[in-house]
Amino acid sequence: MSDKVRVRFAPSPTGPLHIGGVRTALYNFLFARKNEGDLILRIEDTDQKRFVPKAEEYIQHCFDWLGIEFDESPRKGGGYGPYKQSERSEFYNQHIKKLMDDGNAYYAFDTSDQLAEKRAESSNWTYNAVTRGSMKNSLSLDKAQVRTLLEQNTPYVIRVKIPENKEIKIIDSVRGEVVFQSQELDDKVLIKEDGLPTYHFANIVDDHLMKISHVIRGEEWLSSAPLHQLLYEFQGWTAPKWVHLPLIMKPNGKGKLSKRDGEIGNFPVFPLEWMDQSSGAIWHGFKEDGYFPEALINILAFLGWNPGTEKEIYALDELFRDFSLERINSSGASFNPDKAKWYNKEYLQAKKPEELVLILKDEFEKRGKDIDNSKAQQVMELMKSRAHFVHEMTEVDFVFAHPENYDEKTQRKKWKEGTPEILSAYSAELNKLSEINEASIESQFKSFLEEKEISMGALMPNLRLALTGMGSGPSLYKIIEILGVEEAQKRINIAIAKIHAQD
Repeated sequence: MSDKVRVRFAPSPTGPLHIGGVRTALYNFLFARKNEGDLILRIEDTDQKRFVPKAEEYIQHCFDWLGIEFDESPRKGGGYGPYKQSERSEFYNQHIKKLMDDGNAYYAFDTSDQLAEKRAESSNWTYNAVTRGSMKNSLSLDKAQVRTLLEQNTPYVIRVKIPENKEIKIIDSVRGEVVFQSQELDDKVLIKEDGLPTYHFANIVDDHLMKISHVIRGEEWLSSAPLHQLLYEFQGWTAPKWVHLPLIMKPNGKGKLSKRDGEIGNFPVFPLEWMDQSSGAIWHGFKEDGYFPEALINILAFLGWNPGTEKEIYALDELFRDFSLERINSSGASFNPDKAKWYNKEYLQAKKPEELVLILKDEFEKRGKDIDNSKAQQVMELMKSRAHFVHEMTEVDFVFAHPENYDEKTQRKKWKEGTPEILSAYSAELNKLSEINEASIESQFKSFLEEKEISMGALMPNLRLALTGMGSGPSLYKIIEILGVEEAQKRINIAIAKIHAQD
């Protein structure tokens, strides 16, 4: 095996890409770039029963949006292709023959009904060294019987022959030495009835032929590692270095994060929106919910890894520099929706104003609102400090039209008998402004209160109510700047008339 770092992400196109898978791809990406290595995307599409049309396209679109770049892939090509397992049958056929010839694999002719019957007899039943002798396979039948079954095209699978009483040691970069006993393993199927390999066989053949140096994958595959280690030994190959990542847990830390958790908690678990093609159900993604791709990268980087410092905001090039396998945690990391929003807010606040204005304009356009650069700049300044997402900055209907309704609670508590007179007096005061900007408006507002000996509570809530219809919100002085004096005065008059008519 070459000394060069070569890692891979190998998803199955059986549905949308969960953020657990994205985190795995990200860690492979960071490790490859840190070590000037190669990152390979390999599509493991041998499970035809679970294959979902458009899933592969969805996976690639997710990585395009996130900026995770592959050096070799089905789309890009490379020197170790093909990069879809369904196109690599010749390799699997070649290497299964060696296992058969060496007695490390065997034909199994048992029907699905026969296997179901055995499992019905005992919930713990497995196909292994204890039970294989009583089943219909090339170990229990003589050569003539096996030959006859093959000549008759009897359906079969090929199973691995797990050795008895063997200790299997795995050296994992996260967990250290992990020891398994062969009697804990079953004789997994390597080649299915349709002639296609299972994941267990195809992945070790492909990893060897593609010169993968490190297998960085989720913790759920740790229990399969002893089988994979054995398959490497059976082939006479050196196994790659094993790295099993901790699970991404539910927000409460109890169990693996699922799409159901996202549905219950109203947060995404997929990078992009996904529509289930059988049920029509739509699952919103991080992109559609307003997350920046760089924020999601930062969020996922910290779900299982930490730099050992207080630093939490990392640009991608900083992650390339600081990421290491040694600082990956062995325990699961809980996904915190509030922390995820915090990350996105940090990235939003760090955006250059001119960049944010263009993003905001685009967001307004999606909502059918036409807004010029100057107005978008004002809205951005008004809403930026309060927003976690750009779409929250567009929640300013009052910028485009006077309110049709007024917050009932504020109206009930704050609108008093003398309120119309106070608002009318302040409206007239606005004509004296020499400059229409937030600072001047604030200064004049406070001077007006002092001169008229009016409390802040007697004017501020009712003025906000008149201008926006809301009981709370962003800077009132900035709102007046955006609306302009004439529009502000018009809205004060409308509010006085409407609310007076209700009394």
